[in-house]
Amino acid sequence: MKHVTKFFAAIFVALALLTAAACSSTPTQEGTGEYFDDSFITTKVKAAILDDPMLSPLEINVETFKGDVQLSGFVKTQAEITKAVAVARSISGVKSVKNSIQLK
Repeated sequence: MKHVTKFFAAIFVALALLTAAACSSTPTQEGTGEYFDDSFITTKVKAAILDDPMLSPLEINVETFKGDVQLSGFVKTQAEITKAVAVARSISGVKSVKNSIQLK
């Protein structure tokens, strides 16, 4: 009976380690916590763009990976690009901003 208990304990530990490994991040894939953090950052950046009367939220796309925000889309003026980058940088949790916004 003692051997059966040790066997099940070993299986439980192995499953726990596999589960923990599945939730960890790699250089090209986010872990579960990072995914939710990035979703929250993306939402905050989009909300800040929406709140700014100078910017059109339908023309600016926001994506976040491991705290790095990428802005893309098409706007009418260079001032809009500058403002969108500044708005994104002002959000807590943003590590860097990559600007791929282009002029129409």
